[in-house]
Amino acid sequence: MQTKPRRDFLKKSLVALSGAAVLPGTLNQAFAHSRGRKVGDDLVYRILGKTGLNIPVISMGTGAASPALIKAAYDKGINLFFTATYYGEGNNEKMLGDSVKDLPRESLIIGTAAIPKGVDHRGGLFTEDSTYDGLMEAADESLKRFGMDYVDFMLLPYAGKRESVFFEPLLRAMEDIKKKGKARFIGIASHSFQAEAVKAAVDTGIYDCALVGYNFRMENITELDEAFDYAGKAGLGILNMKSQVGGFWDKERTQPINPAAALKWVLKNKNIAAAVTAISNFDELEMDLSIMKEGLEMTEDETNDLKLASAGRPGLYCLQCRQCEGQCAQDLDIPTLMQSYMYAYGYRNLEQARHTLDNARLPEQACDQCELCTVRCSAGFNVAYKIRDIARLKDVPMDFLRT
Repeated sequence: MQTKPRRDFLKKSLVALSGAAVLPGTLNQAFAHSRGRKVGDDLVYRILGKTGLNIPVISMGTGAASPALIKAAYDKGINLFFTATYYGEGNNEKMLGDSVKDLPRESLIIGTAAIPKGVDHRGGLFTEDSTYDGLMEAADESLKRFGMDYVDFMLLPYAGKRESVFFEPLLRAMEDIKKKGKARFIGIASHSFQAEAVKAAVDTGIYDCALVGYNFRMENITELDEAFDYAGKAGLGILNMKSQVGGFWDKERTQPINPAAALKWVLKNKNIAAAVTAISNFDELEMDLSIMKEGLEMTEDETNDLKLASAGRPGLYCLQCRQCEGQCAQDLDIPTLMQSYMYAYGYRNLEQARHTLDNARLPEQACDQCELCTVRCSAGFNVAYKIRDIARLKDVPMDFLRT
Protein backbone atom coordinates (compact mmCIF):
# COMPACT_ATOMS: atom_id res chain seq x y z
CA MET A 1 0.00 0.00 0.00
CA GLN A 2 1.36 3.39 -0.97
CA THR A 3 0.97 6.12 1.61
CA LYS A 4 1.97 9.73 1.91
CA PRO A 5 2.68 11.47 5.21
CA ARG A 6 -0.24 13.73 6.01
CA ARG A 7 1.90 16.61 7.14
CA ASP A 8 3.54 16.67 3.68
CA PHE A 9 0.34 16.98 1.71
CA LEU A 10 -1.16 19.46 4.17
CA LYS A 11 1.91 21.62 3.74
CA LYS A 12 1.64 21.41 -0.06
CA SER A 13 -2.06 22.23 0.10
CA LEU A 14 -1.33 25.43 2.01
CA VAL A 15 1.36 26.41 -0.48
CA ALA A 16 -0.98 25.75 -3.40
CA LEU A 17 -3.80 27.73 -1.85
CA SER A 18 -1.59 30.68 -1.02
CA GLY A 19 -0.47 30.75 -4.64
CA ALA A 20 -4.00 30.49 -5.91
CA ALA A 21 -4.84 33.88 -4.49
CA VAL A 22 -2.23 35.72 -6.54
CA LEU A 23 -1.08 33.57 -9.45
CA PRO A 24 -4.05 31.76 -11.01
CA GLY A 25 -2.47 31.62 -14.46
CA THR A 26 0.80 30.21 -13.23
CA LEU A 27 -1.02 27.82 -10.93
CA ASN A 28 -2.93 26.38 -13.86
CA GLN A 29 0.22 24.75 -15.22
CA ALA A 30 2.39 24.53 -12.12
CA PHE A 31 -0.12 22.68 -10.01
CA ALA A 32 -0.68 20.05 -12.69
CA HIS A 33 3.06 19.38 -12.77
CA SER A 34 3.20 19.30 -8.96
CA ARG A 35 0.77 16.38 -9.10
CA GLY A 36 3.37 14.46 -11.08
CA ARG A 37 1.86 14.60 -14.57
CA LYS A 38 2.08 16.75 -17.66
CA VAL A 39 -1.03 18.56 -18.84
CA GLY A 40 -2.36 16.64 -21.84
CA ASP A 41 -2.57 18.60 -25.09
CA ASP A 42 -5.93 17.02 -25.95
CA LEU A 43 -7.60 17.62 -22.59
CA VAL A 44 -9.36 20.73 -21.36
CA TYR A 45 -8.71 21.80 -17.77
CA ARG A 46 -10.38 24.13 -15.30
CA ILE A 47 -9.44 25.21 -11.79
CA LEU A 48 -11.71 23.83 -9.07
CA GLY A 49 -12.34 26.92 -6.97
CA LYS A 50 -10.14 27.65 -3.99
CA THR A 51 -8.68 24.13 -4.02
CA GLY A 52 -6.37 25.26 -6.82
CA LEU A 53 -6.69 21.82 -8.41
CA ASN A 54 -6.33 21.78 -12.19
CA ILE A 55 -8.72 19.06 -13.36
CA PRO A 56 -10.01 17.72 -16.69
CA VAL A 57 -13.45 19.14 -17.41
CA ILE A 58 -14.70 15.60 -17.94
CA SER A 59 -13.67 13.40 -15.04
CA MET A 60 -14.56 9.86 -14.07
CA GLY A 61 -17.21 8.43 -11.82
CA THR A 62 -16.19 4.84 -11.16
CA GLY A 63 -19.49 3.37 -9.93
CA ALA A 64 -19.81 1.16 -13.03
CA ALA A 65 -16.14 1.03 -14.07
CA SER A 66 -13.56 -1.77 -14.12
CA PRO A 67 -9.86 -1.71 -13.16
CA ALA A 68 -8.83 -1.88 -16.81
CA LEU A 69 -11.08 1.06 -17.68
CA ILE A 70 -9.73 3.15 -14.80
CA LYS A 71 -6.15 2.50 -15.86
CA ALA A 72 -6.98 3.34 -19.47
CA ALA A 73 -8.55 6.64 -18.39
CA TYR A 74 -5.47 7.43 -16.31
CA ASP A 75 -3.16 6.66 -19.23
CA LYS A 76 -5.21 9.08 -21.36
CA GLY A 77 -4.76 11.89 -18.83
CA ILE A 78 -7.82 11.66 -16.58
CA ASN A 79 -6.68 11.87 -12.98
CA LEU A 80 -9.84 12.73 -11.01
CA PHE A 81 -11.79 9.63 -9.93
CA PHE A 82 -14.93 9.79 -7.80
CA THR A 83 -16.85 7.03 -6.11
CA ALA A 84 -19.00 6.70 -2.98
CA THR A 85 -19.55 4.15 -0.25
CA TYR A 86 -23.04 3.33 -1.54
CA TYR A 87 -21.64 1.91 -4.79
CA GLY A 88 -21.37 -1.80 -4.10
CA GLU A 89 -21.69 -1.10 -0.36
CA GLY A 90 -18.06 -0.01 -0.29
CA ASN A 91 -16.74 -2.55 -2.78
CA ASN A 92 -16.31 0.14 -5.44
CA GLU A 93 -13.98 2.05 -3.13
CA LYS A 94 -11.91 -1.10 -2.70
CA MET A 95 -11.88 -1.72 -6.45
CA LEU A 96 -10.74 1.84 -7.16
CA GLY A 97 -8.04 1.66 -4.49
CA ASP A 98 -6.76 -1.64 -5.83
CA SER A 99 -6.81 -0.31 -9.40
CA VAL A 100 -4.52 2.63 -8.67
CA LYS A 101 -2.32 1.25 -5.88
CA ASP A 102 0.69 0.89 -8.19
CA LEU A 103 0.36 4.43 -9.57
CA PRO A 104 2.11 7.45 -8.00
CA ARG A 105 -0.31 8.67 -5.33
CA GLU A 106 0.61 12.31 -5.97
CA SER A 107 -0.58 11.94 -9.58
CA LEU A 108 -4.11 10.97 -8.52
CA ILE A 109 -7.10 12.93 -7.27
CA ILE A 110 -9.42 10.55 -5.44
CA GLY A 111 -12.83 11.45 -4.06
CA THR A 112 -15.60 9.64 -2.24
CA ALA A 113 -18.67 10.22 -0.09
CA ALA A 114 -18.92 8.60 3.34
CA ILE A 115 -22.50 7.81 4.26
CA PRO A 116 -23.97 9.07 7.54
CA LYS A 117 -26.80 7.24 9.23
CA GLY A 118 -30.25 8.66 9.84
CA VAL A 119 -30.85 10.43 6.53
CA ASP A 120 -34.34 11.82 5.91
CA HIS A 121 -34.16 11.52 2.12
CA ARG A 122 -37.61 12.92 1.53
CA GLY A 123 -37.18 15.98 3.70
CA GLY A 124 -33.59 16.68 2.66
CA LEU A 125 -32.53 16.59 6.31
CA PHE A 126 -30.48 14.60 8.80
CA THR A 127 -31.82 13.22 12.07
CA GLU A 128 -30.71 12.45 15.61
CA ASP A 129 -29.24 9.18 14.29
CA SER A 130 -26.81 11.21 12.16
CA THR A 131 -23.93 11.53 14.61
CA TYR A 132 -20.39 12.88 14.69
CA ASP A 133 -18.96 9.51 15.70
CA GLY A 134 -20.95 7.70 13.04
CA LEU A 135 -19.61 9.85 10.21
CA MET A 136 -16.03 9.72 11.50
CA GLU A 137 -16.27 5.93 11.63
CA ALA A 138 -17.70 5.86 8.10
CA ALA A 139 -14.78 7.97 6.87
CA ASP A 140 -12.24 5.68 8.53
CA GLU A 141 -13.87 2.58 7.05
CA SER A 142 -13.79 4.23 3.63
CA LEU A 143 -10.04 4.86 3.90
CA LYS A 144 -9.47 1.24 4.92
CA ARG A 145 -11.27 0.03 1.82
CA PHE A 146 -9.20 2.33 -0.37
CA GLY A 147 -6.00 1.20 1.32
CA MET A 148 -5.01 4.87 1.68
CA ASP A 149 -4.16 7.20 4.53
CA TYR A 150 -6.19 9.98 2.95
CA VAL A 151 -8.39 10.86 0.00
CA ASP A 152 -8.26 14.14 -1.84
CA PHE A 153 -12.01 14.75 -1.45
CA MET A 154 -14.45 13.56 1.17
CA LEU A 155 -18.04 14.60 0.48
CA LEU A 156 -21.07 14.71 2.73
CA PRO A 157 -23.85 13.14 0.63
CA TYR A 158 -27.58 13.86 0.73
CA ALA A 159 -27.06 17.54 1.49
CA GLY A 160 -30.38 19.20 0.81
CA LYS A 161 -32.07 21.91 2.79
CA ARG A 162 -29.98 24.55 4.51
CA GLU A 163 -30.54 22.88 7.88
CA SER A 164 -28.91 19.69 6.62
CA VAL A 165 -25.76 21.51 5.50
CA PHE A 166 -25.52 23.28 8.87
CA PHE A 167 -26.40 20.13 10.87
CA GLU A 168 -23.92 20.60 13.71
CA PRO A 169 -22.71 17.02 14.40
CA LEU A 170 -21.95 16.35 10.74
CA LEU A 171 -20.58 19.83 10.10
CA ARG A 172 -18.14 19.31 12.95
CA ALA A 173 -17.24 15.84 11.70
CA MET A 174 -16.53 17.07 8.17
CA GLU A 175 -14.35 19.85 9.54
CA ASP A 176 -12.39 17.33 11.61
CA ILE A 177 -12.03 14.94 8.67
CA LYS A 178 -10.03 17.67 6.99
CA LYS A 179 -8.18 18.84 10.11
CA LYS A 180 -7.11 15.29 10.95
CA GLY A 181 -5.73 14.74 7.47
CA LYS A 182 -8.25 12.15 6.34
CA ALA A 183 -9.06 14.33 3.32
CA ARG A 184 -7.28 17.23 1.67
CA PHE A 185 -10.58 18.88 0.79
CA ILE A 186 -14.20 18.50 1.88
CA GLY A 187 -17.48 19.17 0.15
CA ILE A 188 -21.13 18.25 -0.18
CA ALA A 189 -23.07 16.17 -2.70
CA SER A 190 -26.65 17.20 -3.43
CA HIS A 191 -29.42 15.50 -5.41
CA SER A 192 -32.30 17.64 -4.16
CA PHE A 193 -32.77 21.23 -2.99
CA GLN A 194 -29.44 21.78 -4.76
CA ALA A 195 -29.46 25.57 -5.02
CA GLU A 196 -30.25 25.91 -1.32
CA ALA A 197 -27.55 23.37 -0.45
CA VAL A 198 -24.87 25.10 -2.54
CA LYS A 199 -25.52 28.49 -0.98
CA ALA A 200 -25.52 26.95 2.48
CA ALA A 201 -22.20 25.21 1.77
CA VAL A 202 -20.67 28.59 0.97
CA ASP A 203 -22.12 30.13 4.10
CA THR A 204 -20.65 27.45 6.40
CA GLY A 205 -17.20 28.73 5.50
CA ILE A 206 -15.64 25.25 5.73
CA TYR A 207 -16.39 23.57 2.42
CA ASP A 208 -14.19 23.50 -0.67
CA CYS A 209 -16.57 22.12 -3.30
CA ALA A 210 -20.04 20.82 -4.11
CA LEU A 211 -21.03 17.93 -6.40
CA VAL A 212 -24.43 18.82 -7.80
CA GLY A 213 -27.01 17.37 -10.17
CA TYR A 214 -27.42 19.77 -13.14
CA ASN A 215 -28.55 19.13 -16.73
CA PHE A 216 -30.52 20.44 -19.68
CA ARG A 217 -33.80 18.89 -18.46
CA MET A 218 -34.01 20.73 -15.15
CA GLU A 219 -36.67 23.37 -14.59
CA ASN A 220 -34.81 25.44 -11.97
CA ILE A 221 -31.76 26.20 -14.09
CA THR A 222 -31.86 29.95 -13.37
CA GLU A 223 -31.95 29.30 -9.63
CA LEU A 224 -29.02 26.88 -9.90
CA ASP A 225 -27.01 29.26 -12.09
CA GLU A 226 -27.44 31.97 -9.46
CA ALA A 227 -26.27 29.57 -6.75
CA PHE A 228 -23.23 28.63 -8.85
CA ASP A 229 -22.40 32.32 -9.31
CA TYR A 230 -22.64 32.77 -5.55
CA ALA A 231 -20.31 29.80 -5.08
CA GLY A 232 -17.88 31.00 -7.72
CA LYS A 233 -17.44 34.38 -6.07
CA ALA A 234 -16.70 32.64 -2.76
CA GLY A 235 -14.27 30.14 -4.26
CA LEU A 236 -16.47 27.08 -3.73
CA GLY A 237 -15.68 24.72 -6.61
CA ILE A 238 -18.60 23.15 -8.48
CA LEU A 239 -18.57 19.61 -9.85
CA ASN A 240 -21.44 18.23 -11.91
CA MET A 241 -23.27 14.92 -11.85
CA LYS A 242 -26.40 13.61 -13.61
CA SER A 243 -25.41 15.26 -16.90
CA GLN A 244 -26.81 12.33 -18.90
CA VAL A 245 -30.34 12.43 -17.42
CA GLY A 246 -30.63 8.66 -17.43
CA GLY A 247 -28.91 8.10 -20.77
CA PHE A 248 -32.07 7.14 -22.66
CA TRP A 249 -35.52 8.51 -23.32
CA ASP A 250 -37.21 5.10 -23.01
CA LYS A 251 -36.99 2.14 -20.65
CA GLU A 252 -36.22 -0.17 -23.58
CA ARG A 253 -33.06 1.88 -24.24
CA THR A 254 -33.77 2.24 -27.94
CA GLN A 255 -33.73 6.07 -27.93
CA PRO A 256 -30.42 7.34 -26.51
CA ILE A 257 -29.97 10.91 -25.35
CA ASN A 258 -27.19 12.67 -27.26
CA PRO A 259 -24.39 12.22 -24.68
CA ALA A 260 -21.93 14.68 -26.22
CA ALA A 261 -24.56 17.40 -26.47
CA ALA A 262 -25.67 16.80 -22.88
CA LEU A 263 -22.10 17.12 -21.59
CA LYS A 264 -21.36 20.21 -23.64
CA TRP A 265 -24.56 21.82 -22.38
CA VAL A 266 -23.41 21.36 -18.78
CA LEU A 267 -19.91 22.66 -19.46
CA LYS A 268 -21.24 25.88 -21.03
CA ASN A 269 -21.50 27.04 -17.43
CA LYS A 270 -18.02 28.32 -16.62
CA ASN A 271 -18.68 27.96 -12.90
CA ILE A 272 -18.67 24.19 -13.35
CA ALA A 273 -15.09 22.95 -13.17
CA ALA A 274 -15.86 19.42 -14.32
CA ALA A 275 -18.59 16.96 -15.11
CA VAL A 276 -18.03 13.77 -13.14
CA THR A 277 -19.63 11.30 -15.50
CA ALA A 278 -20.12 7.58 -15.01
CA ILE A 279 -17.86 5.90 -17.57
CA SER A 280 -18.72 2.22 -17.88
CA ASN A 281 -17.00 1.11 -21.10
CA PHE A 282 -14.19 2.04 -23.48
CA ASP A 283 -16.53 3.59 -26.07
CA GLU A 284 -17.81 6.06 -23.48
CA LEU A 285 -14.25 6.87 -22.46
CA GLU A 286 -13.23 7.60 -26.04
CA MET A 287 -16.32 9.74 -26.58
CA ASP A 288 -15.57 11.83 -23.49
CA LEU A 289 -11.95 12.27 -24.56
CA SER A 290 -13.02 13.27 -28.07
CA ILE A 291 -15.30 15.98 -26.68
CA MET A 292 -12.33 17.63 -24.99
CA LYS A 293 -10.14 17.16 -28.06
CA GLU A 294 -12.65 18.58 -30.55
CA GLY A 295 -13.87 21.43 -28.35
CA LEU A 296 -16.67 22.17 -25.92
CA GLU A 297 -18.70 24.51 -28.12
CA MET A 298 -22.13 23.12 -28.94
CA THR A 299 -22.92 22.86 -32.62
CA GLU A 300 -26.25 24.07 -33.96
CA ASP A 301 -27.24 20.46 -34.61
CA GLU A 302 -26.46 19.49 -31.02
CA THR A 303 -28.46 22.40 -29.64
CA ASN A 304 -31.42 21.55 -31.84
CA ASP A 305 -31.13 17.87 -31.01
CA LEU A 306 -31.57 18.50 -27.29
CA LYS A 307 -34.52 20.81 -27.92
CA LEU A 308 -36.31 18.57 -30.41
CA ALA A 309 -35.63 15.36 -28.53
CA SER A 310 -37.01 16.86 -25.31
CA ALA A 311 -40.26 18.02 -26.89
CA GLY A 312 -43.13 15.96 -25.54
CA ARG A 313 -40.88 13.25 -24.09
CA PRO A 314 -41.08 12.47 -20.38
CA GLY A 315 -37.81 10.54 -20.46
CA LEU A 316 -36.46 8.69 -17.42
CA TYR A 317 -35.02 11.58 -15.40
CA CYS A 318 -37.08 12.97 -12.52
CA LEU A 319 -36.79 16.74 -12.49
CA GLN A 320 -36.94 16.79 -8.66
CA CYS A 321 -39.30 19.74 -8.92
CA ARG A 322 -41.39 18.22 -6.10
CA GLN A 323 -44.65 19.51 -7.53
CA CYS A 324 -45.99 16.02 -6.88
CA GLU A 325 -45.54 16.46 -3.12
CA GLY A 326 -48.93 16.28 -1.41
CA GLN A 327 -50.77 14.93 -4.46
CA CYS A 328 -50.45 11.23 -3.60
CA ALA A 329 -53.30 9.72 -1.56
CA GLN A 330 -50.80 7.32 0.07
CA ASP A 331 -48.23 10.07 0.64
CA LEU A 332 -45.49 8.18 -1.22
CA ASP A 333 -42.01 9.64 -1.74
CA ILE A 334 -42.48 9.97 -5.48
CA PRO A 335 -39.23 11.83 -6.38
CA THR A 336 -37.12 9.10 -4.76
CA LEU A 337 -39.17 6.36 -6.42
CA MET A 338 -38.70 8.00 -9.81
CA GLN A 339 -34.94 8.17 -9.17
CA SER A 340 -34.97 4.44 -8.50
CA TYR A 341 -36.77 3.84 -11.79
CA MET A 342 -34.12 5.86 -13.66
CA TYR A 343 -31.25 3.91 -12.09
CA ALA A 344 -32.91 0.62 -13.08
CA TYR A 345 -33.93 1.38 -16.65
CA GLY A 346 -31.63 4.23 -17.68
CA TYR A 347 -28.32 3.20 -16.15
CA ARG A 348 -29.09 -0.53 -15.67
CA ASN A 349 -27.72 -0.17 -12.14
CA LEU A 350 -30.08 -2.45 -10.26
CA GLU A 351 -28.15 -2.31 -7.00
CA GLN A 352 -28.33 1.48 -6.90
CA ALA A 353 -31.99 1.30 -7.91
CA ARG A 354 -32.68 -1.04 -5.00
CA HIS A 355 -30.84 1.14 -2.47
CA THR A 356 -32.81 4.16 -3.68
CA LEU A 357 -36.05 2.17 -3.54
CA ASP A 358 -35.30 1.20 0.05
CA ASN A 359 -34.73 4.87 0.89
CA ALA A 360 -38.26 5.62 -0.31
CA ARG A 361 -39.74 3.23 2.28
CA LEU A 362 -42.34 1.97 -0.13
CA PRO A 363 -45.22 0.16 1.61
CA GLU A 364 -46.55 -3.19 0.46
CA GLN A 365 -48.97 -3.14 -2.48
CA ALA A 366 -48.30 0.50 -3.22
CA CYS A 367 -50.71 1.96 -5.78
CA ASP A 368 -52.84 -1.21 -5.81
CA GLN A 369 -55.48 0.28 -3.53
CA CYS A 370 -56.12 3.37 -5.66
CA GLU A 371 -58.64 3.17 -8.49
CA LEU A 372 -57.31 6.38 -10.01
CA CYS A 373 -53.91 8.02 -9.50
CA THR A 374 -54.25 11.60 -8.30
CA VAL A 375 -50.66 12.56 -9.11
CA ARG A 376 -50.03 14.80 -12.12
CA CYS A 377 -46.31 14.84 -12.91
CA SER A 378 -44.92 18.03 -14.47
CA ALA A 379 -42.62 15.90 -16.66
CA GLY A 380 -45.49 13.74 -17.86
CA PHE A 381 -44.54 10.53 -16.02
CA ASN A 382 -47.14 7.81 -15.61
CA VAL A 383 -46.34 7.73 -11.92
CA ALA A 384 -48.54 4.80 -10.88
CA TYR A 385 -47.20 2.59 -13.67
CA LYS A 386 -43.59 3.37 -12.80
CA ILE A 387 -44.12 2.75 -9.09
CA ARG A 388 -45.78 -0.62 -9.70
CA ASP A 389 -42.98 -1.53 -12.09
CA ILE A 390 -40.05 -0.61 -9.85
CA ALA A 391 -41.73 -2.02 -6.72
CA ARG A 392 -41.00 -5.53 -8.04
CA LEU A 393 -37.34 -4.93 -7.23
CA LYS A 394 -38.11 -5.12 -3.50
CA ASP A 395 -38.57 -8.88 -3.75
CA VAL A 396 -35.20 -9.56 -5.41
CA PRO A 397 -32.38 -10.58 -3.02
CA MET A 398 -29.64 -7.95 -2.99
CA ASP A 399 -26.98 -10.55 -3.81
CA PHE A 400 -28.59 -11.05 -7.22
CA LEU A 401 -28.32 -7.34 -7.99
CA ARG A 402 -24.62 -6.86 -7.34
CA THR A 403 -22.37 -6.81 -10.37
